[in-house]
Amino acid sequence: MEGTVVAVVLVAVLVLLVLRSGMRVVNQVERGVVFRWGKALPQHRQPGITFLIPFADRMRKVNVQVVTMPVPTQEGITKDNVSVKVDAVVYFRVTDPVRASIEVQDYIFAVGQVAQSSLRSIIGKSDLDDLLSDRERLHEGLALMIDSPAAGWGVHIDRVEIKDVQLPESLKRSMSRQAEAERERRARVITADGEFQAARQLANASRIMSDTPEAMQLRLLQTVVEVAAEKNSTLVMPFPVELLRYFDRAARQFGPEGGLENGHAEHRRDDPADGRKDGAEDGRKDGAEDGRKDGAEDTGT
Repeated sequence: MEGTVVAVVLVAVLVLLVLRSGMRVVNQVERGVVFRWGKALPQHRQPGITFLIPFADRMRKVNVQVVTMPVPTQEGITKDNVSVKVDAVVYFRVTDPVRASIEVQDYIFAVGQVAQSSLRSIIGKSDLDDLLSDRERLHEGLALMIDSPAAGWGVHIDRVEIKDVQLPESLKRSMSRQAEAERERRARVITADGEFQAARQLANASRIMSDTPEAMQLRLLQTVVEVAAEKNSTLVMPFPVELLRYFDRAARQFGPEGGLENGHAEHRRDDPADGRKDGAEDGRKDGAEDGRKDGAEDTGT
């Protein structure tokens, strides 16, 4: 009886050991691929506790998290014959653990090699301006080139990004000079446009001031106020514009072009007494001249 109990206990312990040896735990970020007698089962094991047949099953765990893999710097010549060095980064994850375990020996190494060759290929097909400014389109094309073979391995390429583009020092200096010249051109164009607009506004202002002379006087007074606000200089008032115009009119009136007659007429209009005196003197002069002329004619007769 005691021998039977011992045998039962031994069998139970052996069963527990066998079950314990066949029990596995799959983490949340992993999937289990089971190989039974060397053949992969079509369904992978989900996270949690799973049991394997001792001595028959062997399980391989595959990480399904997104893998961030930097692509080493690749040197190449662009489409416009510029030597550059480009490095990138690839984001991918496993979507089919069974195929990732069977179709390729090391899917991480395989994706890395495809990424390097695709990066060199995209460098040769692109211009330098595209590498520097149109990277989004290059990212999409590079991701498509890497995803084509990776899809057969159960791997999905989430995103590919070009991190840096290294240019030769001579090319950097040339691009700097080009950018400086371009900015200088824009500055000159903006300055010329400002001068043009200022000249046009000044021309409009001059036409308005010519139509209304009082505007010139008001502008003069405003300038005087602005200068006097500083209180650090001596202000000399210019000659009034209206007084200059008065002298100009006076010069035209009393000029050598018959201005004397105009002056007599204005003088007679201004002073009646002076007009009478001038008339009497002119009458005496005319009578004397007429008398001399008549006497000369009688003598000749």
